[in-house]
Amino acid sequence: MAAKAFASQADLAEKRESFVKLAENAYCLTAEGDPNTGVIIGDDGVMVIDTRATPVMAKDVIRHVRSVTDKRIKYVLLTHYHAVRVMGASAYKADYVIASRGTYELIKERGRQDFESEVQRFPRLFRAVESVPGLTWPNLVFDAELTLWLGKTEVQLKHIGKGHSKGDTIAWLPKERVLFSGDLVEEGTTPYCGDAYLKEWPATLEKLRAFKAEKLVPGRGDAMMTAEAADKAIAATAAFLHDMRGHVERGVAAGKGLKAVFEETKKALEPKYGTWVIFEHCLPFNVSRCFDETSGVVDPRIWTAERDMEMWKTLEA
Repeated sequence: MAAKAFASQADLAEKRESFVKLAENAYCLTAEGDPNTGVIIGDDGVMVIDTRATPVMAKDVIRHVRSVTDKRIKYVLLTHYHAVRVMGASAYKADYVIASRGTYELIKERGRQDFESEVQRFPRLFRAVESVPGLTWPNLVFDAELTLWLGKTEVQLKHIGKGHSKGDTIAWLPKERVLFSGDLVEEGTTPYCGDAYLKEWPATLEKLRAFKAEKLVPGRGDAMMTAEAADKAIAATAAFLHDMRGHVERGVAAGKGLKAVFEETKKALEPKYGTWVIFEHCLPFNVSRCFDETSGVVDPRIWTAERDMEMWKTLEA
């Protein structure tokens, strides 16, 4: 039997985009489970939240922004360090590229390896990859929180805890009660856990739930347009993490190896989560990281293109 295509290399179908109005001054661009982008329009400029993976692909975001405002894009926020979120930043010509301290440290430590790894995993999301000028470096870095005023619009940027990565950042509009969660929350899409802190992620989600957002833009999937839908998306993400971690922990406690734990976990999760977008793509990385963490590896190991292939051949061949 032929080996399964690596990660999402065989995913070549373009996704339908939706530019959704969240409030008078806030929008998001979603694309059927591809990475989402947020847009906040202030009196004196625009903030874009996550940039897309290449400058050429970022121009599509700019086109949507220009359909609702001609104000200059002054700020780009990176919700975390993954290449698919950050490598299009140069297209916006923003004054400030903003990130948490943890995200800056991850770019410095493993940004190059992550870029090469992600391009190999998911080439469709890196259209015109040759347009990327190099790593994206933040020029405004904060530790726990940073409040910006875009004229009268208050934007609170917060790192409320580890989860999808050690540097996850959310953007909160307190007046409008709109929350941009980055990949801390997904909707109908499998969370990627390859760089996760799985023991801490649930507590971070509980902090997120406490905002009681009335609109929530997840990292992937449709925007949640009611408080009930937002809470449901947070709960569904937490349930996936709980279920996956439980199966992996039981396998490790029984002394089973990674391949056996992966196969048993996949079989157990598939009935409930198998229809979620990128389930097949994410699960090998997710179980590998969870296996490591359960075995005492506190900080995620760096994913390189070579490590990706080695893991894939071990688990999916």
